[in-house]
Amino acid sequence: MTIDTRDASGQVTFWCLALGYEPEPAPAGHGTWREWYLSVGVPEEELEEGDCCDRIRDPEGRRPGIWFQPVPEEKELKNRIHLDLRVGGGREVPLEDRIPLVDAKVAELIAAGASQLRGLSGMAGHYAFVLQDPEGNEFCVT
Repeated sequence: MTIDTRDASGQVTFWCLALGYEPEPAPAGHGTWREWYLSVGVPEEELEEGDCCDRIRDPEGRRPGIWFQPVPEEKELKNRIHLDLRVGGGREVPLEDRIPLVDAKVAELIAAGASQLRGLSGMAGHYAFVLQDPEGNEFCVT
């Protein structure tokens, strides 16, 4: 999965926290992503500061990896696709048990730079929040 970004390292940090992922190590034979990018011909002026890690992975290998592709433009429109972070366990878990799990994750992500757009509740036991990551990409916590 690829997500356009202006700040790959910031997105790596945020989404590792949000998803329980980890930064993906640089390819074999390279100490950092910066070394790898330079080895494949990416000009230095196109790279961020630091090691240039712009990819994350599920440490258990079950969910897809994400590449935060650096782009020059800001996000302008609503996402056509978004992630749902299902931290409450789904509707098979009683609502009174889901609410504190969802609320705790929302608070953690807001402290990490997310912003809340709106809450979604009342629809046959549905309880969720629509948030934006630090670059304005929408996602749900349910």
